[in-house]
Amino acid sequence: MHPLPLDAIRQKFIEFLSGWFEGPQLYVEKYGHPMLRARHLPFAIDVKMRDQWLMCMYQTLDELVSEAELRHELRQRFTRLAHHMINQ
Repeated sequence: MHPLPLDAIRQKFIEFLSGWFEGPQLYVEKYGHPMLRARHLPFAIDVKMRDQWLMCMYQTLDELVSEAELRHELRQRFTRLAHHMINQ
């Protein structure tokens, strides 16, 4: 989906997450409001797609986030976001 190397998309994701978690609005300062739902409208996102994306996010959180409370909070936030992205 993203061209290799993934350095640029990783940086954008870090910038997005910084603002999403109420830190510095790095993404907004560089690119404007993320408008996630609008940017994803060209893609059919149904419950199955949502679940596949969440499975990947949960697996990553399980592998990389050792603190249970933080992992739980991240899961909740990503789950809410994933529900919001459904457009089919």
